[in-house]
Amino acid sequence: MAESFPPFDYEAARAAFGLEIPEHFNFAFDVVAKRGRENDKTALIAVAADGESVERHSYADLDRASSRFANVLGGLGAAKGDAAFVMIPRLAAFYQVLLGCMKTGVVAMPGTNLLTAKDIEYRVNQAGTRLAIVTAEHIEKVEAARSACPSLEHLIVIGSGTPGEGWTSFETACAAASEDLDRDALPKLRSDDQMLVYFTSGTTSMPKMVGRNQSYGLAHSITGDYWMGLREDDVHWTLTDTGWAKAAWGIVFPPLLAGATVMLYDGEGIDAETHLRLIERHKVTTFCAPPTIYRLFAQMDVSGWDLSSLRHCIGAGEPLNPEAMRSWKAATGCDIHDGYGQTETINIVANFPGMEIRPGSMGKPVPGLDIGIVDDDGAIVADDEVGHIAVRLTDPHPPGLFHEYLGDPAATAQAFRNGWYYTGDTATRDSDGYIWFVGRSDDIITSAGYRISPFEVESALVEHEAVLESAVVAKPDELRGEIVKAYVTLAPGFEPSEALATDIQDFVKQLTAPYKYPREVEFREALPKTISGKIRRVDLRAEAGGKS
Repeated sequence: MAESFPPFDYEAARAAFGLEIPEHFNFAFDVVAKRGRENDKTALIAVAADGESVERHSYADLDRASSRFANVLGGLGAAKGDAAFVMIPRLAAFYQVLLGCMKTGVVAMPGTNLLTAKDIEYRVNQAGTRLAIVTAEHIEKVEAARSACPSLEHLIVIGSGTPGEGWTSFETACAAASEDLDRDALPKLRSDDQMLVYFTSGTTSMPKMVGRNQSYGLAHSITGDYWMGLREDDVHWTLTDTGWAKAAWGIVFPPLLAGATVMLYDGEGIDAETHLRLIERHKVTTFCAPPTIYRLFAQMDVSGWDLSSLRHCIGAGEPLNPEAMRSWKAATGCDIHDGYGQTETINIVANFPGMEIRPGSMGKPVPGLDIGIVDDDGAIVADDEVGHIAVRLTDPHPPGLFHEYLGDPAATAQAFRNGWYYTGDTATRDSDGYIWFVGRSDDIITSAGYRISPFEVESALVEHEAVLESAVVAKPDELRGEIVKAYVTLAPGFEPSEALATDIQDFVKQLTAPYKYPREVEFREALPKTISGKIRRVDLRAEAGGKS
């Protein structure tokens, strides 16, 4: 049942914080293998796409299976520093591959299962990748890109009994490999050795490479302890694709650090009823979902499911309207704790368990990092003034913060300046230290002298019962300079009409300052998104004739 958290002493937590990063660290050995030896409990509940078939894997199972794959990599001649492109859906094999790469020092490059052949070609060539490890449904994509990827030497396929020429069967190779792996015979990895490479989602440009070193996994203890509130007895479920950095946050590092059990469901799309049934059946205790999911739940009668196992719920990534928060609280007793971070960081701002939640706020900076709202010159702005969300650069380097965009010194220099890492997002900070998201730095709308946050307008829009998703951009206007234009997808049961558009406009006028209402509303079947699911406002701005 929903937990009643003791009051969170924010200042005491910041003062007491300490995280020691050892010189040498390997997450697969020092966390997963260690837990397998000391307390061999269930690490993973893997539910197949049918929602019924279930596999359970212990920490020792993950350790042994990943050692087999590490030996496969060694047999192929893969070595520390080699890059491996990984495209695996929500299967236990994802952990076997990721942990096996960690053990050997091979740098895994997870990619979402929505990638196209051109996406694969871009990523492989950017990183000089030697290996590709994918499931059978992606063979054609890799083959289409293969001739344009001269660095690609080894192709490994999961789930194909008779792979084609040049492909190694994952299952066959692992079955033949030993589960014994001598750590001392492998390169000794430092905490600052590369472990992962993620590609940013590219909402405004081509994706950039973000390197994550071995210490990144350990730094996620901040994410797990303060925002996610994880414990060893938790069954944790984060809804995420394995190719996004959100997977590192939600299904890899924080829960495995805590010794919790991870819930994994390989179903496609958003089937709200199945998700509720799985929470009930597998007694999920901590749950993380994008606000779209919570909004769908708010439109349903969820009383038919037993959700009493839930004790802590979190969300991030887009506006979460108060009505959805109220509905979920009424159904489960759980508040939804918003949080903020990027591919380039760990969780850096959060609503902590036991802290007062102010709906719409991302919360306060996490212990261990100094987060400022700053101007272009790096000066802290006044309370309630819009500025850049930035991480102060310290010695030692802030935990979990990346060091550079690999191969892109210009982008690195733009992000690291004036003693700060500039996230590219803007926000305000109130007098109590709560941070309120405004938008991407290039998204702010200036209309008749007013500065308008698209995020704030979107937050108002999704309060309307007919609005499922929205995106707000600036449209050039001769009189006002720019006007607010909203692109809207409708909830089931609603049809586009001029009357509905007017009703939505009037609704926003009542909910927020009237000058912020969208002067144009355009209905869409779907909004353009990146492969990581973020709305591509750059495309919508271009359609509206604004800045690109």
